[in-house]
Amino acid sequence: MQFYNRAEAGRLLAQKLTAYANCENTIVLGLPRGGVPVAFEVAKMLNLPLDICLVRKLGAPGRKELAMGAIATNGVRILNRSVLDWLDISDQMIEQVAAQEQAELERRDRCYRGDRPCPNLQNCTLLLVDDGIATGSTLRAAIAILKHQQPAKIVIAVPVASPTTLNALEAEVDQVVCLQAPEQLHSISLWYKDFSQTSDETVCSLLNARQVELGASMVSQPQDTSDLAQELNPLGQELTSDHEPG
Repeated sequence: MQFYNRAEAGRLLAQKLTAYANCENTIVLGLPRGGVPVAFEVAKMLNLPLDICLVRKLGAPGRKELAMGAIATNGVRILNRSVLDWLDISDQMIEQVAAQEQAELERRDRCYRGDRPCPNLQNCTLLLVDDGIATGSTLRAAIAILKHQQPAKIVIAVPVASPTTLNALEAEVDQVVCLQAPEQLHSISLWYKDFSQTSDETVCSLLNARQVELGASMVSQPQDTSDLAQELNPLGQELTSDHEPG
């Protein structure tokens, strides 16, 4: 199945996450930039707050789309040894790329968060959302930084992913929810009709919009989870999922 765009993928993903709708101490975290439009739809349909988990992929020299690792805040760094060995990437090159991405990480933090404080994630259930998973380096960096904050539960939720990577991630989090896990993934972009780049402006706009929506919804009675599940899937149809461990 090819998704029309990230927003549609997020709405479909929300149908598999209705157990978390309206739950207290539950936060949807999008991975900027592409994961934020997916996470926005999940947060909106489940009536949950939305925030971001900032990490940066370390692209291999000359092949930026291939992740040789990833970094996150507080000095977290994850390296993909198989890629490093395959391309014979030196420690000096790793440090050079990491320094560049660290500067971008700090820029995005200022751009997206501004004066807004980071949420307290201790004892919270975290729905960590991206637009897809290939090598998993970026997600592993995100998981590492989140575990430092002692959440009650971490759930990975994505529209499409490599089945091999999903199996490896199962041991690192409490639950993995994925709509489809094709054996021949090739590239995440192939599974979207519209996979245009998500801008900084779009990320900021979605974060601000969800904050406004959530503030407005506080004055109304929370919707019952069973009613929400019926609204999201009125015909009671089962959405095909290639991989959804419990």
